[in-house]
Amino acid sequence: MKIGFIGLGNVGGKLAGSLLRNGYELTVRDLNREIVSPFLEGGANWGESPKQMAEATDLLITCLPNPTASAVVMEAEDGILSGLSSRKIWAEMSTTDEVEVKRLGTRVQELGGEALDCPVSGGCHRAETGNISIFAGGERSSFEKILPVLKVLGRNILHTGALGSASVLKVLTNYLATANLVTLCEALTTAKMAGMDLSTTYEAIRISSGNSFVHETESQVILNGSRDINFTMDLVLKDISLFQSIAERAGVPLEVSPLLIDIFKDGEQRYGSREWSSNIIRRLEDACETQILASGFPAQMADYEPEVSGEEVVVQ
Repeated sequence: MKIGFIGLGNVGGKLAGSLLRNGYELTVRDLNREIVSPFLEGGANWGESPKQMAEATDLLITCLPNPTASAVVMEAEDGILSGLSSRKIWAEMSTTDEVEVKRLGTRVQELGGEALDCPVSGGCHRAETGNISIFAGGERSSFEKILPVLKVLGRNILHTGALGSASVLKVLTNYLATANLVTLCEALTTAKMAGMDLSTTYEAIRISSGNSFVHETESQVILNGSRDINFTMDLVLKDISLFQSIAERAGVPLEVSPLLIDIFKDGEQRYGSREWSSNIIRRLEDACETQILASGFPAQMADYEPEVSGEEVVVQ
């Protein structure tokens, strides 16, 4: 299967790297030519345009920062849709809006193609080693066609149902992670101001009922001081705003979600949209005139699990 990959950013570059490392014939494209160079040196082909890539490949993957970027790549004059034909497959791996992915997916289907939304979850460091989780929404027959590819990209692959369902679940899980991040920032700052040793506090949380994936990743880079979780405030704000929109369409009167949106809007205004999301703790550090730091924690997260073929998670 010939694969095209558009969007080689924090997550996309790592996913595309897994495909190249595992021997797939790969064509890549990104607006930043500097990050494309290592892929070309590793044997990937350069995509002259999304249209040309759609014409030359069997499966075209997009992994872009927001729904607007995806729409441009799909619908521009030289976009994917202009080069798409029967039996081609488009897999949207961006974290995006379910309404938008359904709209674009319908256009793909009208041209005889197949569409799936396949966002990933589990942290950029796990995307690099193919140990990330993947949600996949779309026809079961389409899912099965690309399942061998998804097993290279991820460890746990869940077919979530119809097109768009994966995007709903993705922003839901990102919302949960964001809520956890903010409460961890409050817990760590309170521990510091109450005179607790922060290394001891980290371990107490880790072995307790309050432990979480977010604690074992983001708390570490917070305490190191780098705050480098490879995810930025603007992306968090996009994701939790998408979750809020889903809730509003469903008529759910959320209470915590609007607070999280306000917190990250304030963080973005204070520290910049491209600041690492973990640095949302600076709002509390500034308010308390302190720093939440401890020795012995890594500056970045790394995945040390062996790279193995993924498996489908079967819902009972």
